[in-house]
Amino acid sequence: MSRLTHVISGPYAPPAARRELVAASADGSRLHVEVHGEEDAPAVVLAHGWTCSTAFWAAQIRELATDHRVIAYDQRGHGRSPAARAHSTTALADDLVAVLGAALAPGERAVLAGHSMGGMTIMAAAGRPEFAEHTAAALLCSSGSSGLVAQALVVPLRAGRARTRITGAVLGSRAPLGPVTPIARTVLKYATMGPGSAPDRVEACARIVHACPSAVRHAWSEVLAGLDLDANLAALTVPTAVIGGTSDRLTPVAHARALAAALPHCVGLTELTGMGHMTPIEAPEAVTGAVRELTARYLDTTQKEKTP
Repeated sequence: MSRLTHVISGPYAPPAARRELVAASADGSRLHVEVHGEEDAPAVVLAHGWTCSTAFWAAQIRELATDHRVIAYDQRGHGRSPAARAHSTTALADDLVAVLGAALAPGERAVLAGHSMGGMTIMAAAGRPEFAEHTAAALLCSSGSSGLVAQALVVPLRAGRARTRITGAVLGSRAPLGPVTPIARTVLKYATMGPGSAPDRVEACARIVHACPSAVRHAWSEVLAGLDLDANLAALTVPTAVIGGTSDRLTPVAHARALAAALPHCVGLTELTGMGHMTPIEAPEAVTGAVRELTARYLDTTQKEKTP
């Protein structure tokens, strides 16, 4: 019975960090932060989603760290960040601004990329002065601002109260996921990935998701079930790109379209044909390319404007 928290070889094995640090959030929660790449390179900050960890960004970290400083952190209770008492969108925002303050110099800006709950973290922090100080542009991958359970397609029933109730029960289950078995891979692939996902990508996702403690998974599922960040979108005024998979059952592509329509400064909507919810692993080149485009268009200009 394997307890590996991530794969240990191949493109989805997380690279060793150049350095590690701990960021202290507003309520004292401690967050594990990794820094990859050269210290004087343009900065990118990566926020992972529900049940994941910094290992989820392995492909992006490996590629971007060649010419960027990549900062990735574990959300509270995930990966190497200890569990906390508070679970809320306010806590997500507190944690993000704590990481920005710990990893970036005063006034230094970065491109922020968030997957799923990581994208919701960016939405939750929008409007805060610390966010404005440190954010040049943002990327929202496979995310949504509200209505997650009602719109999810994990349960193959017609939309309505029954499907919403059953979906909430499935996603909010307290049951441990257990070891990664062939059946477990099949279930995870169906729920979170596109039908054409390669076995190595399914394995990478399964290792990460199964490593999340069941109590943490449940606590955050309750936050996501009641999510309503629609009002926050008006405050997300930095240039923001949106990515969604057309075969995403957890946050169907309608969420991506709604975000693109509501954002004050949307700079692109990319719909990845046949991809599911785990876009950074399912389509690593597309996600990495989107981050690179944002840094080229907005981050370099921002940093040059600060130069005396």
